[in-house]
Formats: sequence, C-alpha cells, structure tokens
Amino acid sequence: ASALYWNPAGLAQMTRNELIFSHVNWPVDVRHEFIGYVHRFGNVNALGLSLTALHTDDLEETTEFQPLGTGNYVPFGDIAIGVSFARQMTDRFSFGVTLKYMDETLAELHARNVFVDFGTYYRTGFGNSRFAVAVTNFGTNIAPSGVVTFRDGTSTNRFQDFSPPTIFRVGFATEVLDNEAHKMTTSLQLNHPNDNAENVSAGLEYWWRKTLALRSGYRLNADEQSFTFGGGVAIPLAR
Repeated sequence: ASALYWNPAGLAQMTRNELIFSHVNWPVDVRHEFIGYVHRFGNVNALGLSLTALHTDDLEETTEFQPLGTGNYVPFGDIAIGVSFARQMTDRFSFGVTLKYMDETLAELHARNVFVDFGTYYRTGFGNSRFAVAVTNFGTNIAPSGVVTFRDGTSTNRFQDFSPPTIFRVGFATEVLDNEAHKMTTSLQLNHPNDNAENVSAGLEYWWRKTLALRSGYRLNADEQSFTFGGGVAIPLAR
C-alpha cells in the first residue's frame, strides 16, 4: 500500500486489500504521518485512499528587534488527501492515477491546490524485472491566500505564486536471487525534481526465509541522506 505515496500504478500489483500507517520523527521536532488503504476490485482494478501530514509544534515568532521571541506563536503544517485508482491493462502493463487536495498552513496564510500523481508499471518479461515511471505533485502554480499585517500597520493579501514540487521518477528493479530460503532485490531510480538537482538512487533488499529483511540504499548527487540502512521482521498472525 506504500505505492499510494510513490507510484499509484503499483496498486494494481497487489493481490489483497491493505492498510498502512507510517510515523517519522524528523529533526527539530518535525513529524511526518502517512496512512493509506487499498481495496481490490476484481482481478485488475484497485482503489486507494491516503492521508499525508507534515507538522510541528507552533513556532515562536521572532523579529529583527525581538530575536529571542515576541511571545506569539504561529502554526505550521501540511496536509494532503488523495484518492487513487489503478488498473492492470495486461499481464505486464499497469497504470494508476491519484487526485490530491493539498493545504499548507503558515501563520495566517494558506496555500491550497489540487494536484495529480500518475504512473506506469511494466514487467519486462526477463525474469522478475520491472520498469516504472511516475510523476507526482503535477499541477498549476500556487499562491498563498490570507492577510499579513506588517509592523507599521499596513497589510497585504497579494503574494507571488510558485510552482508545486513536481518530481519525475524512472525506476528499474529485479531479483538477482529468488528461492525458498533467500531473496535479493536490486533497484535503480532516477529522480528529477523541478526544484533541485537530479539524483540517482540505488537500493538492495535481502530476505531470509520470508521472515528477516535487510535493506540498504545510496543516493548519488545528494548532499544529505546519501546512505540508508534498515531491516524488518515479518511475523504471520494467521495461517
């Protein structure tokens, strides 16, 4: 169900309904939440709902003359609500689309808009290798709404618009080892954000007896978050 976040075409690969919840604590008390549900319809269609939130505690207001704080606090938070649909067109090719409503709040200002994610998923026929393309946060420019009052008593409700953080991704993955005891997947992905430099991500995942997982990744041409490592345990709750 994490495909709701990355590529809606991946929903068509699922064989059952799924619910996912994720909570991440970032530095400086920033928190990221994601919850999604995917429901299968027949053998080729899937429908998904998702909620993404990025938020923190209220921020203390500072000014040039009061750098230690004015005593006022302002809220900050992002929220996105999405509806996704995916369809498996053939035994190799699938597509998916997500319609998202997003709202960013900072003090008195709101930036609201509707965006589209769309993606494709293709099985090449060479072993288990697959190829995917996804575009996320595609839409028109955004301009904040609201009124800001300056220290001299004047105010404004006109702000410059800006483009949404659209990202174009192309990825490839395959299993170099796949049997009852061991499974190893390698992946390579090109990321092209419209507000930053292109970068390439490489990943490796190893499963032992479908129970213990080890994962690592490396991002090229990135100043931060270049290397990642993690693991997981899958415990069956029922047979």
